[in-house]
Amino acid sequence: MVSSNELKFIKVIFVVAALWNLVGAIFGYFNTAYTFQNFFGRELSDPLYYDIYKGAWGTTFVYFFGYLIVALNPLKHTGIVIVGAIGKVGFAIKLLQFYLSGVANSVVLIVVIGDLIFMLLFAYYFLLLYKAKERII
Repeated sequence: MVSSNELKFIKVIFVVAALWNLVGAIFGYFNTAYTFQNFFGRELSDPLYYDIYKGAWGTTFVYFFGYLIVALNPLKHTGIVIVGAIGKVGFAIKLLQFYLSGVANSVVLIVVIGDLIFMLLFAYYFLLLYKAKERII
């Protein structure tokens, strides 16, 4: 069984994860062209690319709500965390590839580092569940 202190800590992790996603969504979804310019140093002028890029940030916005749901009952909503963690890893890897190839500016490292920190925290969450013999799926 997960202790009450561990449960409180897990809830804090997911409230902070939700806020992290909200900040990203405020920039990426609600100010798409500005975020693209800062990340990649070029204008986002193609309407199709604009919508695709905005849609990717829309997923970030959706996970703001997802992580809040997890914070309400972290023992129940593990599936949201699994899917969110996969997204965080994929996004961090792709942004890091863009940076290393010179396509993206160093500002993307904020997202890469932040998402990797959350990956470690999510791994800790799953470790606690496993040790407490809680159902993960």
